[in-house]
Amino acid sequence: MVRLNGKEVRLAGKTPREILDHHGLEPEQVAVFVNGELARDEALDRPLQDGDEVEIVAMVQGGGATSDALVIAGKTFQSRLMVGTGKFRDLEVMKEALLASGAEIVTVAIRRVELGAPGHRGLLEALDTSRYWLLPNTAGAKTAEEAVRIAEMARAVTGQNWIKLEVIPDPTFLLPDPVETLKAAEVLLDRDFVVLPYIGPDPVLASRLARLGTATVMPLAAPIGSGWGVKVRAMLEIIARNRPAPVVIDAGLGLPSHAAEVMEFGADAVLVNTAIAEAKDPVGMARAFRLAVEAGRSAYLAGPMPRRATASPSSPEEGIPLSP
Repeated sequence: MVRLNGKEVRLAGKTPREILDHHGLEPEQVAVFVNGELARDEALDRPLQDGDEVEIVAMVQGGGATSDALVIAGKTFQSRLMVGTGKFRDLEVMKEALLASGAEIVTVAIRRVELGAPGHRGLLEALDTSRYWLLPNTAGAKTAEEAVRIAEMARAVTGQNWIKLEVIPDPTFLLPDPVETLKAAEVLLDRDFVVLPYIGPDPVLASRLARLGTATVMPLAAPIGSGWGVKVRAMLEIIARNRPAPVVIDAGLGLPSHAAEVMEFGADAVLVNTAIAEAKDPVGMARAFRLAVEAGRSAYLAGPMPRRATASPSSPEEGIPLSP
């Protein structure tokens, strides 16, 4: 018996390539791991033995230009809006929304291929990799060890070493685990990954991760997919003011005004998925978020007026024609 994607099946003597052929999959579309090792070339034609563990993984849907550039790990982007690929009703809507958003970085999730089931083909073809920089994430990882394993699979599938690090054991509010995130970041940096960690609104953790060498810090504004908006503004302002690394506000933004708000106080970028994908008009909402990010960034660069404790008249008081 062979364990294929977690299930015991009678495949001893078959090769990984034969399994792919049986399910209509091309080796270029997926990554095959046999006993934890990536199978390439000759290894795809090596017969499996009883007790072997095989995993077949692929990318699935996850996970506006401004006048000044965003630089992450030495790579330059004109857009400060990152967009996730999950939750769209179909790939065509996703493609149109991505174009309308102006995003250059898009996130994707890594999942085992559900053999014989739809939904695991088409994402790579739908994403023009000459236009978009793919950012795989470790969504689904509950521990540092799981996150590192998913990251290695993501590197094998995408051929690049950027990873959005997510370690989330909490099933209700999907809050990231700070201890496991820090542990995973240390391992991934040692393995030459460019790490973009998703964290709670913790300025101390943000600074520690940046000192380790993470490419960004990605604090949440509110729980993932909640649409609550900016519920932890004070802590996010501290992180943005300290700027330990490029600050990307990730999760919880529900409206373009939320994106403009965090950009106005100094965030470097935002990542949005659910607010766009679940809108009645995802394409229109993507465009609105692009404009909001551009407006918020422009306002930050322009330098907002100071807040005052009292009212301040906009017209001069001298020369008012009062009655005698």
